[in-house]
Amino acid sequence: MPPVTPALEPLRRIAAYAVARDGDGRVLLVRASSRSGTPGVWSLPGGAVDHGEDPNHTVVRETAAETGLSVAVTGLQDVLADMRSMPHRGVTIHTDRLVYTVSVRGGNLVDRVGHPTDLARWHTLEEAEKLKLRPFTAAALGLSADAGDLRPEEAPVFPSFYAYEGPDGLHRAQRFAAYAIATDPYENLLLTRISEGYPGAGCWHLPGGGTDYGEQPGTALIRELVEETGQQGRLVSLLGVASHRDAASLGPEGYPIDWHGVRAFYRVVVDQPTEVTIHDVGGSTSEARWMPLKEVAELAHDQLTEVTADALRAARLI
Repeated sequence: MPPVTPALEPLRRIAAYAVARDGDGRVLLVRASSRSGTPGVWSLPGGAVDHGEDPNHTVVRETAAETGLSVAVTGLQDVLADMRSMPHRGVTIHTDRLVYTVSVRGGNLVDRVGHPTDLARWHTLEEAEKLKLRPFTAAALGLSADAGDLRPEEAPVFPSFYAYEGPDGLHRAQRFAAYAIATDPYENLLLTRISEGYPGAGCWHLPGGGTDYGEQPGTALIRELVEETGQQGRLVSLLGVASHRDAASLGPEGYPIDWHGVRAFYRVVVDQPTEVTIHDVGGSTSEARWMPLKEVAELAHDQLTEVTADALRAARLI
């Protein structure tokens, strides 16, 4: 792959996609048109998550727009990230991709002349293997990718925090993060407490945080676990994704921000727990400790952050 000029502007986005199968086991794919950066390449239906939008709703909206079919989300299949350089647009895009399984409720396939995707068709996996597929689509279907994306040799420099002014005058920020339901062999859960001056101050939170540009969610989570608590863990399974919006959150920035957080949470096992050590002193974490699961179950609702409560319910720990 030829090197990409570092002059390309780095961007980030979150997107959600549908894996839909018909009664014969065929998968639904859409083709990129000449208006796109990859004409003739096929991918799963889906697209960017709007600010404040739940990714489940994105899947339904984008699939209807690109295929003419109404779908219902039935499960979360995978979460992955990739970088794609687009010199014709002058950008390199990091996309955090949420891949959902869906069932078709109704509608009819439609062609979309003049749109970024122009065809929607059902394909057997054998047929799909012969198509030019976006790498994330091939990965989701367990196939080989024939159309490799152009990628930078190194991840561009991109701020961990980026807010822009929205149409309502408030600054907006959309952030993708990964968090851990981390347990040890002794029925303890690893929790962190949010520092004063940060949204949710004083509440118990899960170890984890925002992913870096070019970083896979699982890799980011293991890194954050070490940075926040000093623990070495191993990923066991993806539990789910939570989407929360705090429309006027006041933090250390000193001005209100319309935050939209999309967070993947994973089951993580720490086989050899050690003394908890906070390496990021003075940051958003004021305390971290192993807490017995029985004590976790007795915590009041207002003692937990929203994403922590969602994750603990998904893990059936509360």
